[in-house]
Amino acid sequence: MLDLTGKVLIAMPGMGDPRFEHAVVFLCSHSDEGAMGLIVNKPSSDVSLRELLEQLEIMPSAPDLARPVYFGGPVEGGRGFVLHGPDYGSQIHTLQVTDEIAMTATVDVLEDIGRGAGPSELLMLLGYAGWGPGQLEGEIAQNGWLTADADAKLIFGTPDPMKWGAALKSLGIDPVMLSGSAGRA
Repeated sequence: MLDLTGKVLIAMPGMGDPRFEHAVVFLCSHSDEGAMGLIVNKPSSDVSLRELLEQLEIMPSAPDLARPVYFGGPVEGGRGFVLHGPDYGSQIHTLQVTDEIAMTATVDVLEDIGRGAGPSELLMLLGYAGWGPGQLEGEIAQNGWLTADADAKLIFGTPDPMKWGAALKSLGIDPVMLSGSAGRA
């Protein structure tokens, strides 16, 4: 089986699910048991990181917490995840997905962020995208997703509206040339 852990999924036009339209999904895990990923280019306008911390009764003292919280996917929308660089590791558990990108889903990362001791690069996400055994492979085979290498510059350093096009360009694909329908020879 092809292991896509640490790659990005790039939603193809015509996917049909508006939640994934122009989505770029970072895959945190992919195995025979299914896949789990986080949408990295859909900031929520509902809540900022500072507001989320305050709702969790974590009194933020760090500056620069006006950053957005992202829609990570349609599964377990109240569950939080922090994607971040390798400069941070939770005392409880951090999943080092690639050399450049890790994921922490324990409350201590939020406490550390609130006091300015968290990771230097981060995305805070609520919810995740999940696939059962063979489901993601089927969606890829049906022309629903392209896969590409992930890097920290794309995840943390590219403006959200440009991530989809930048991910496609990393494959040498001009977004204007994409069609939502697959051809048959």
